[in-house]
Amino acid sequence: MRIISLNAWGGRVHAPLIHYLADSDADVLCLQEVTRTTGSTADWLVYRDRGLELPQRANLFDEIAAVLPGHDAFYCPTARGELFDGGERVLSEFGLATFVRKSLAVIGQALDFVHGGFSADGWGAHPRARNAHCLRLMSYGDGFTITIAHMHGLRDIAGKGDTPARRAQAEALVGLVERVRRDNERLVVCGDFNVLPGSETFEVLGKLGLTDLVTSRGFTDTRTSYYERENRFADYLLVTPEVKVNRFDVVEEPEVSDHRALFVEVG
Repeated sequence: MRIISLNAWGGRVHAPLIHYLADSDADVLCLQEVTRTTGSTADWLVYRDRGLELPQRANLFDEIAAVLPGHDAFYCPTARGELFDGGERVLSEFGLATFVRKSLAVIGQALDFVHGGFSADGWGAHPRARNAHCLRLMSYGDGFTITIAHMHGLRDIAGKGDTPARRAQAEALVGLVERVRRDNERLVVCGDFNVLPGSETFEVLGKLGLTDLVTSRGFTDTRTSYYERENRFADYLLVTPEVKVNRFDVVEEPEVSDHRALFVEVG
């Protein structure tokens, strides 16, 4: 089973992103920062915040779904807020997206917020709400079940250090996984956690027997050349001992976001 975790960055590196996801042959794609704007026919919208302007694909979720017709698509918004089409305000959703190959049976799932709650009328104050999506899958071909969860960790303008909110977020993620997972079956947890390698987040996730593959295998950078700041860790992929890791990579090329994709093939 091939799994990819990636912060899609609102589709800013659009064509390379779409081509990469279409050609990846992944069985499960766990994507963060995915946009959807119901009713908009625009290709691009603009996010504005405190003098910052960022281009966003208006309907990235639909565009990815269109190139993955063999996958079931799940959209999990954290909020609906304002983007701009020229001078016109447009209400757009932002959140997680999960794509699962149709040959895999989804036999359990849970979606919930790990920080804050859904906002229908604005993005909210920082640190903004965050959610997580957890699925239990049956692989008929491999003959096993597996639980896969991903989240987009809260962003704190003070940085990526530990805070009570981040610990509570990790505890909430553990609780969500425990609602879905059965016995000691294979477990993969991934996403853009927005924390540093020494974070207590990993101590909390360790309660589930999880070990991070990024740091334990010597990778030192999960960001691309589009990211110009220091502290180049953000994305992690953790597995339990039941998971046989056939291959793992923090993908350097192609660059499809300011985050690198995390790729794992498990058995």
